[in-house]
Amino acid sequence: MLQSAKNKYHLGQAVLAKIKTRANLGKLTIIGITGTDGKTTTATLLYKILTKAGIKTAVVTTIGAYIGDKFYETGFHTTTPSSFALQKYLKLALRENCTHVVIETTSHALDQNRTWGIPFKIGILTNITNEHLDYHKTYDKYARAKAKLLKRAQKRILNIDDASYDILKKMIGDKEVYGYSLHNKNAYATSQDLPDKLSVIGEFNKQNALAAIAAAKLLGVSSKDMKDAVSEFTAPDGRQEVIHDNEFRVIVDFAHTPGSFDKILPEIKKMTTGRLIHVFGAAGKRDALKRPYMGNSSSKYADIIILTAEDPRGENVEMINTHIMAGFQKEVELHSISNRREAIKKALSLAQKGDIVLLTGKGHEKTINYDGTEIPWSDKEAVFEVLEKHT
Repeated sequence: MLQSAKNKYHLGQAVLAKIKTRANLGKLTIIGITGTDGKTTTATLLYKILTKAGIKTAVVTTIGAYIGDKFYETGFHTTTPSSFALQKYLKLALRENCTHVVIETTSHALDQNRTWGIPFKIGILTNITNEHLDYHKTYDKYARAKAKLLKRAQKRILNIDDASYDILKKMIGDKEVYGYSLHNKNAYATSQDLPDKLSVIGEFNKQNALAAIAAAKLLGVSSKDMKDAVSEFTAPDGRQEVIHDNEFRVIVDFAHTPGSFDKILPEIKKMTTGRLIHVFGAAGKRDALKRPYMGNSSSKYADIIILTAEDPRGENVEMINTHIMAGFQKEVELHSISNRREAIKKALSLAQKGDIVLLTGKGHEKTINYDGTEIPWSDKEAVFEVLEKHT
């Protein structure tokens, strides 16, 4: 079935979901966040800021949905749920007397009309790098899918520091844009809006914070509440998460794109007094074009690379790893171990005082996909099990 036909089907589902749910979404202030990287952190941070300001807020992200006092699983490898699930969560938010909802919104969901009928008050775009080209085919089509959120939203927030800024401005025409920037003092949200100290690492997280701050400013949140919430904020599960810190450190992160590698790897490299041991792979049957770029980025910063499985689906892990290796910029100590548990075991056996073991690609996820079957998996649990057996 052609994608255009599938999209018409999804549109029909979205219309049906809205009719069936009958939720009065006009009572909600809904903020959509899209972008290649940083969506979950930005959405969670905006949720924390609004909550700090006393605004009852719900949030739907890759990790799950927080509505009222309850957490809802949104599914395996799911960022933006189906139109029926989205409408259900929005109705639950109304039932829980929430006034604001933050939704992590993917290019797939926008292209497939899953968010049809949702009245976005604010649309935020964090950044765009080459990703999902197996689906969108070109960067231009990818950007146009993202732009759908901005065109539909009443107010739009863009990252002035990202290469996509001028492209997106042209795509959305003469609509007013609120920009955020770490370097442009004339932006709507600037480094002056940040607190003196952040507990999250990296310039990329400062940009994520500014995206959330820009939205909070538009919603009338005080500078004090914004700065207090940002200074107290810790990264969501599976984002720069330190799970072991003794003689060496183990960090778990969801990074799985070339852009996210380029952001996190130099920051982790700065933190280590020893070697950086990077354990990662690439998803099977998904955007093979990005694999050598991931290898290129890792080889710039890692001292030891251990390539392994990351949701291989039906693809051969060794073949995926070969694609990654094709992008290596320089020679590094390399191990290719198809079994992710064995790869983690190898990394921990190599780790010495001052080293950092960085596991990327799985983050918070609780399963790994082999041949279309979701098998229970957790990077964190695997690390704990290996460490326990060898202590």
